[in-house]
Amino acid sequence: MHDWVVWCKSKKRAEDIRSFELSGKEISFNYDETKSKEEKNKKTGSKKKAHRGQSVRYRSWWKQGNIKMAVSEDHASCWVHKDLTVTTTQIQALLTAARASGGKDECQVRLTGIEWEYWMGTEIGRLGGHGFRGTVTAGDGSNQKGGKMGAGYVNRRKQRKRQQRKVGREEDGFSSNCPELAAFVLALRGTSVTKPMLYLCDNQALLKAVKRWVGEGRKATLVGAPGADILLEAIEELRKRKTAGAATFLVEVKAHRGEPANEEADIQADKATSGKDVPAEWHDRTNQAAFTWQEPRRKRGTVSYEDQKSTWNSGVRKLIRRGSAEEEVRKHQDRVTGAWKQISKQRRRVDVSYDEYGNGSTAWYKDG
Repeated sequence: MHDWVVWCKSKKRAEDIRSFELSGKEISFNYDETKSKEEKNKKTGSKKKAHRGQSVRYRSWWKQGNIKMAVSEDHASCWVHKDLTVTTTQIQALLTAARASGGKDECQVRLTGIEWEYWMGTEIGRLGGHGFRGTVTAGDGSNQKGGKMGAGYVNRRKQRKRQQRKVGREEDGFSSNCPELAAFVLALRGTSVTKPMLYLCDNQALLKAVKRWVGEGRKATLVGAPGADILLEAIEELRKRKTAGAATFLVEVKAHRGEPANEEADIQADKATSGKDVPAEWHDRTNQAAFTWQEPRRKRGTVSYEDQKSTWNSGVRKLIRRGSAEEEVRKHQDRVTGAWKQISKQRRRVDVSYDEYGNGSTAWYKDG
């Protein structure tokens, strides 16, 4: 059997010959000069950072579902059978993949060969997502520091069909609901109203907001709803799909657990907040009052305060109640402290003295 490939650590010094080296050959090695560059920068006093590549998975990633990448400090090499012919193009593609410095794995879905068994055993595979007869989409929102919000979506059936939008309205505060609703609207816009649609998201608040408008029940209203204008557009798009007879399914998936569509949507949302040429939508400010407060952040034993802003919601209500309770506690502490100081000023001191015959006498005094 000559169809084997071994990706292993390069030998740093004279070691015993490994079994695969007897019948194999080394076709490439990923030498990382980061350490030597860092040492050189220290000697010359340069502040330029040495680039680190060679991203690898974390240890035991399959147990935690963690797809984040770590940087390996070991040199790696690739070995194949000595009779196997490998072209220069294949070697270059292998080196390019090995030296990638991305923060996440690409998680490409290939429903052929042995990979079919793996992907069909995942959460979405068990739910029938990979075999869905329609359009499979995923969306995600991003809410970064400084009030920057962005939304992105991706179409799994058409890998190149993806979209990003900046979500304005920073004056109304920072909310995760608005970018999540915006991503859902982008997916609805990009899908034909006559085709069944499966939408994957990792935000439960989005599912609850849409569910209020599905079926019969209590009267639904947009009054007080966060991102009411975005939700209204989503409801109109869903109404068009229902009129055309196309089914729409919303499925919640776990965030950052290796679901390819969700991870790609997360990347698109991050690009929306950081990109300069990304168009912005939903930037008109609402007539709702915005509340501003300072949130304490503790890091390494120090406390700093970060400004937060939001329109009226349950979180703001809890903050007001907590602030009122803290003020009452402070008043009570001041009152008790004042009473204790008053008692301390009026405390009595006892002096005992004896005469020459051993008879004692007691004198009582008051401070002040």
